[in-house]
Formats: sequence, structure tokens, C-alpha cells
Amino acid sequence: MFDHIARRYDFLNHLLSAGTDHIWRRKAIKYIGEINPKIIADMATGTGDFAIEALKLNPDKVYGIDLSEEMLHYGRIKSERNGTTDKIEFVKGDSEKITFPDNMFDAMTVGFGVRNYENLEQGLREMRRVIKPEGRLAILEISKPDNFLFKQVFSIYFKYICPIIGRIFSKDIRAYTYLPESVEVFPRGAAFVAILEKCGFKNVEWKPLTFGICAMYTCEK
Repeated sequence: MFDHIARRYDFLNHLLSAGTDHIWRRKAIKYIGEINPKIIADMATGTGDFAIEALKLNPDKVYGIDLSEEMLHYGRIKSERNGTTDKIEFVKGDSEKITFPDNMFDAMTVGFGVRNYENLEQGLREMRRVIKPEGRLAILEISKPDNFLFKQVFSIYFKYICPIIGRIFSKDIRAYTYLPESVEVFPRGAAFVAILEKCGFKNVEWKPLTFGICAMYTCEK
């Protein structure tokens, strides 16, 4: 599915979020930037927007890791256009079976990817394994607003309008129907915080962004 929508993935992300996805990523990068990370991994990197954003921290190396070869293909194209191929390496890999050694990364990001893990806890434990002690993890995930009125408006947009727009531009009937379905069943807020703590992370916090349509989870190893 992700291979099929890769070509229009960036366009649809920016369109469906009204451009606020850029703001969310900057907040996450600011958090991991507080420890001046030199080696960073972006899991479920897609076409590499988060990995490219991480270059603002002037790291030695950023690894963008994803299962979808087509997503990585477009990430590499963007990196070539930006002249950042010496700093970013795109690697095909499974977030639940990470091939990198223990304690390798100073920091890690995941943008709208953990809800796609087949085994969530396995994926989180794998990420913790490859992060250095005191290293940081920042996760962005689509959430649900708490305000009653905004929640109703968002629900209509997310469940009915987004799939139509996604279907028109991506030509994939399933992809943008899957999006609200996956968000619906994903643990959010305190529930996801509890899972992160269960998997061994410390100083776990979460913050709603843009009226709660996105959540940022931050923690340390």
C-alpha cells in the first residue's frame, strides 16, 4: 500500500494537514536537539521529511529507515536535490527487527508510523535497544481532539473527506480509508504513555498539538 502511494505521499500529507505537519516536526526536532545528537535515526521515515528536518541539528549522520522501497526511493531523490546525500542514508528495514547494534543512536524520531507496527511493543523495545543510554525519542502521531465541537468537525473531515481526497490524488482506494481506521484503534494520550513506560522508556510525556489532532510523545532511554 505504501509503495503504491509513495509518489503522492508528500503532497497529500501537506494537503490533508493544511501544512501543519511541518510545524509538528519542528517541535519534535527541537526536543531531541536539546541533547545535541550526532547520530539520529528516523524510523518509518517514508519519504524522509523528518530525516531531512533533523539535519538542522547538524548531526554527523541521519538514517532514514522504512520497509517501503518506493518511499525510500523518493526520499533519496529529495536528498539528492538538497545535496544532503553525505549526511542522510536511507535504509530498507523493519522497525520491529532493527538491524543496527545496541546503543547506536543519540536520538530517534518517528512521524506517524508507530500505529502501523504489527507488534507495537516489539517495535518500541527494538527502538529502545538501539538508542544510547539517556538518548531521546520523539514520536508524532495523529490523535483525536478533546473539544466536543472541534472533535465533531474533525471526525467528519477525517473519516469522510480525507479518504475522498486521498483516493482522488493517490488513486488508491484503500490507503486513505486505512488512515482513520488505524487512528481509531491506536492507543492515545495516557494509554500510549503507559505502553512506552512498560517498554522501558523514562521521563515519558505527551503533548497535544493543533487542538489535539496530533500528539507528540517524548521520552528517554
